[in-house]
Amino acid sequence: MKLHNVRTHKSSEHLPRAEQLAWKIAEVASDPVAVEPAVTEIIGNRIIDNAAVAAAALARRPVASARAQAVAHPFRPGATVFGLAQSQRISPEWAAWANGVAVRELDFHDTFLAADYSHPGDNIPPVLAVAQHCGLDGRALLRGLAAGYEIQVDLVKGICLHEHKIDHIAHLGPSAAAGIGAALNLSTETIFQAVQQALHVTTTTRQSRKGEISSWKAYAPAFAGKMAIEAIDRVMRGEGAPSPAWEGEDGFIAWLLSGPKANYSVPLPERGEAKRAILDTYTKEHSAEYQSQALIDLARRMGPKIGDLTKIESIVIHTSHHTHYVIGTGANDPQKMDPRASRETLDHSIMYIFAVALEDGGWHHQASYAPSRAGRPETVALWHKISTVEDPQWTRRYHSHDPKEKAFGGRVVVTLKGGSTISDEIAVADAHPLGARPFARAQYVAKFRSLAEGVVAAPEQDRFLALVERLPELKAEELTGLTFTAASGQLGATSATGIFDWPGASAGR
Repeated sequence: MKLHNVRTHKSSEHLPRAEQLAWKIAEVASDPVAVEPAVTEIIGNRIIDNAAVAAAALARRPVASARAQAVAHPFRPGATVFGLAQSQRISPEWAAWANGVAVRELDFHDTFLAADYSHPGDNIPPVLAVAQHCGLDGRALLRGLAAGYEIQVDLVKGICLHEHKIDHIAHLGPSAAAGIGAALNLSTETIFQAVQQALHVTTTTRQSRKGEISSWKAYAPAFAGKMAIEAIDRVMRGEGAPSPAWEGEDGFIAWLLSGPKANYSVPLPERGEAKRAILDTYTKEHSAEYQSQALIDLARRMGPKIGDLTKIESIVIHTSHHTHYVIGTGANDPQKMDPRASRETLDHSIMYIFAVALEDGGWHHQASYAPSRAGRPETVALWHKISTVEDPQWTRRYHSHDPKEKAFGGRVVVTLKGGSTISDEIAVADAHPLGARPFARAQYVAKFRSLAEGVVAAPEQDRFLALVERLPELKAEELTGLTFTAASGQLGATSATGIFDWPGASAGR
């Protein structure tokens, strides 16, 4: 890996293309290195993981709404949409939109945390949709996904967005564009322009994840993927993009990040170096924000030690800056303590999550968020006894570059009535590669089987999983099988009508 210095340049300064971050990203994406077997294995795992969480979310309103929008854009050859028959093809950008929402809705797929946050699995829907539409094979898909993951992880390592209240999809637009470009084997020049265009149109604020969090949290990554597809299409037709997107005098760094005097260091593979960044990522065992994963595991471990939860006087979670200020009491969001809050808001309240995990000894992607569950008087009472504080040691470990020291957990101190205390700590989630029960192919398959039960018929589950096992050898006509058709009555419904299905709007189709 090579560290690249990235800073603002005045328009009067000549910044050669070869020195621009977008060009360097494009060079990595267009470098035809082989995909290593370990990377191929993890890509297959993440395709299974995405399908699992999409199956569990299939009937939820935001997913049904996104699917209804996509269905209004039929196209041949097109791409497939989770839940629909393989024969029903949708324009690729809209297929990526619908699948992206389904994957993201439950906040239950893979993650990478460093200088910023990310869910690199969000690269899969747009790259797969383009691969299906353009008749690519399994090796091309692998090449594209390895590149998308590489660029996403490298940007997350080098550039912090959240401190400037910029949403992390600003890293996803460029990575998805790079992944699509790699899958299509496009030139460095084409990918260069598309990466810049994708950055320009997917830079949004973090209000998506603040206060009263809405369904847009699930839609935001799907929007980035959709924009990446459109950027690639536009640039393939000979159009350009705002340039230099990161380093320009009125560009991303100068006005939206740390300003004209800022310097960032972004690691990227050197020419001929394999794209291995996906190996640094990890998935979720629990349907909740990643920084709560280890703490859910700690709660179910501490519950039996505490015994009678009514004897608790207070609970203090000593944790990292990010956990304290994003999902803890440091966020100063009253909604995080409100039993009437949305699912998306409860997902970003470690106080609520820890309380429920203590009471139930675990976490469930539906039951743990039910309004009746959040409103239980005993749960509310326990919930409101929990607070977080930043601990410099946990913040340091959160930012550590040493994977053996890097941590996303914390230390919990429970004070009982009478003054006695019970404490315990955890560094990483049980499912983390360094955790107590690391996820491998068997665990991903089990997660898929569990979440798809009752939604996807067993033979259809078997067909999909068998196809993933043959990923590198898949022919173009087989790639459309990397989806699933839902069992009868499992798609959910949306009664609302939008522009695309306005009465009479279909007359021209």
